[in-house]
Order: sequence, then C-alpha cells, then structure tokens
Amino acid sequence: MARTAPDRTVIPPGFLDRMAARFGPALALGEAVRAQHGASESHYPVVLPDAVLFAATTTDVADCVRLCAAAGVPIVAYGAGTSIEGNATPIRGGISLDLTGMDAVVAVNPEDFDCIVQPGVRREALNQHLRDTGLFFPIDPGANATLGGMAATRASGTNAVRYGTMKDAVLGLEVVTPQGEVIRTARRARKSAAGYDLTRLYVGSEGTLGIITELTLRLHPIPEVISSAVCGFATLRGAVDTVVQAIQSGVPLARVEILDAMQIRAVNIWSKLALAELPTLFFEFHGSAAHVAEQVETVKALANANGGGAFDWSNQPEQRSRLWRARHEAYYAAVNLRAGAVGWATDVCVPLSRLAECITETRRDLDLSPIPATILGHVGDGNFHVVFSIDPDSAQELAEVEAINARLVERALAMDGTSTGEHGIGLGKQHWLEAELGGAVEVMRRVKRALDPHNVFNPGKIFTF
Repeated sequence: MARTAPDRTVIPPGFLDRMAARFGPALALGEAVRAQHGASESHYPVVLPDAVLFAATTTDVADCVRLCAAAGVPIVAYGAGTSIEGNATPIRGGISLDLTGMDAVVAVNPEDFDCIVQPGVRREALNQHLRDTGLFFPIDPGANATLGGMAATRASGTNAVRYGTMKDAVLGLEVVTPQGEVIRTARRARKSAAGYDLTRLYVGSEGTLGIITELTLRLHPIPEVISSAVCGFATLRGAVDTVVQAIQSGVPLARVEILDAMQIRAVNIWSKLALAELPTLFFEFHGSAAHVAEQVETVKALANANGGGAFDWSNQPEQRSRLWRARHEAYYAAVNLRAGAVGWATDVCVPLSRLAECITETRRDLDLSPIPATILGHVGDGNFHVVFSIDPDSAQELAEVEAINARLVERALAMDGTSTGEHGIGLGKQHWLEAELGGAVEVMRRVKRALDPHNVFNPGKIFTF
C-alpha cells in the first residue's frame, strides 16, 4: 500500500509543466510507474514520487538537477530497486531519477585492468561484456544491481573477502552536484595524492551528495581455476571457526558464505536442492590448479577439526552456477518460508575474532521467537545478515522484529562492530549510526549542508537535520 509521508514536499505550480517541456515522454506521471519507483526489496511502505524521469544522458541529469534545485524539489536517484534499507524510497516525494537507461560500457582498457561505465550498467551485463578480455568485475552483492547503485551504497558481497568492496573497486567518478555541475573526482591513474579523496566521499553516500553518471572501475584477471565447495557442520561455531582459522592460516579464500540450518531448509525448498539441514559453508577457491588443490586440502583439514562433514567440491561451471544461484536467491527463499510474507533483512559486521560469538548469540535470540528467521552472510569479512519472514499486517510481529534487530545491532556495537556492513543506513538505521559514530555524524551533516544546502538530494536518508 502506498504511503503519504507527513513531510512530503509540495510541488510548486508549473514545475511539472517545465519538466515536461524539457524532457517530453521521458517524464512519467502514471501511478503504476511511480509505484514501482516508490517500492523496494525492503519491508518499508511504498511512497510514490510525484514523477519519474528516465534519464538518457549526463546532460539530462544536470538539467533535471538545475530545474529541481531552482524549485526546491527533491531528487532521488534510482537504479535496480534492490536496496534493503529504503535507500531509494522517495519519502518526501519529488522526482525519482531513473538511471537504468544510461547503460553503456563506455570503454574497456584491458592493459590497465579498468573500464568506464555508465551508472545503469548491471554487474552481470558488465561481466558478459568482459568475457572475451580475460578480465572480470568481482563485486557481487547477490542481486543483479546497477553499478551506480552499488557505488552509491558502497556495496559488498560474496567476493569481498578477496577482492574488497565497491570502495576498493571504484577508481573515479563523474558526478552531478546539487548545483547541476558535472565534475570528475579522479583520473585513471592507480594512485593519486591530488587533494581530497572525493571518490571515496561519494561512494557510500546513498545519493545524498551527488548523482553518479559515470564510473571508472578496477578489473581483475579471470582465475585459471575456479572451484566451489559445500560443507555442513554440526554447529554454527564450528563453521565460523573454520573460516577464521583459514584466513589466519593465509588461505586466500575467494568466497566463503555461511547459511544456517533454517536458511538451508529454505534454499532446499526454493532452489530444489537436497543439502543436509545443517549450518553450511559455501566456498569458492581461485588460482592455479595446484594452488586451488592446496587451498582445498587446507580448508578440508580445518573443517574436519571443527565438526565439518563431507567436503563436496567441484570445478564444473554448471555445478558452480547452480550452487551460487541458490545462494543469491537465499533472500527470496527465506521470505517464502511463509506464504504471503514479506522480508525484513538486516545486517551487521564485527571483528573476525568476535564473529562466532555474535552469530551464535543471535541464533539463540532468533530461536526464542516464533517468527521464521535465517542467518546467512559473508563470514570471511565478519559480515552476516538476518532475514525475517514477517506478516506485514501484524503490528505485533513488526514490534518483535524491531526489538530483535535492536538487540542484534547493540550486540555488534558492543563488540566494536558496525550497524551495517553492506545494506547502508537509508531509513532504518539512522538511530544506530548516531550510537556507532557519535559526533562524527554531525561532521557528516556539515558536509551535506556544504554540498547540498537546500537538501535536494535524497532527503531524509542516513540522518535528518
């Protein structure tokens, strides 16, 4: 159901006429299109923008920004709509700026291991484009997200333990400022000491400081051998300890994902698998044949010492694809443990030394609730997710999940972790950002006021004034 925000911006008379005169049919006013852009993968209510603009060029974006800035109308950049914390929900109305039509791969520079793309390019499409170059883009948040959205939310994913996150992958950006200026944050050199690191400032800013219209991205060679493995464990702690010990032993894991027993049950139903309903690790190893074989033997020994069962592994592309497709669809599998339910997903990240403790305490907390909930995550970097399958019409369930989520975040912060390792702050974790960083949030507000004094870009996200 669509929601009317109490602080929705009043659109000035004639504004939409001026927008239509400039953009013609690229400006959509129909309720169905607006509803699509007011929804997300999250549990937050739908909030309709006043209009949707399908941008085709950087000039379109800059012109839209200038018109909106002059009228005081909010702009919320929109990509694939896969955000979890309401990051692109237009809570104050205004224009939803859809960038999916800006989907060109502008240049690939194989000798420099980089490429330049527009923000609407999706990560799977980029890797399909790169398939004949011997290179790939490794950041994989699961959803087939747009690269602009991934940069805006500082996305991470299954490969982060080896290849890092979007802050490591983005070399430079073209950005439209709240004044409608087009700037570049960096050139293609691999390092620079030239002034402030504006690239890192915009990466993770959730569209509150600028709108990304082009990205320069770091690429990596496709490994000689890629092997995947699955291993079930008697306990969650045993699974997590195996990962921590592997990393401490110097094993260069490419991917390592944990799925608890409830998540495995959901995956088996959704993806038609037959895995034992145990806490399970999904591994992926990259390297030469000899190197991968050595990694596998090391991890096998660690898993066996920690209560792991059979180590089922394969380097066949079809089997790997089926395994990782099941992992990528784990969110939908968890939500569909109940008919008619919606998903409430949350995430935290803690130091590796506290990960087993945090996960096991969280699972005990979940087991005390009748609401179905699963744990899964990128345990190689201390990040894990909880997915609740909730009745959206039950105020009691919403309150209970709020309380469980609060305990989870408090637990992570007490361990010197973070309230979100991947999803971002958006709407849902603003209170926890204050608890996590204290006075640093006021510095963020000063940056926002300096760059966007009229609060036009994605207002109400990350923090409020």
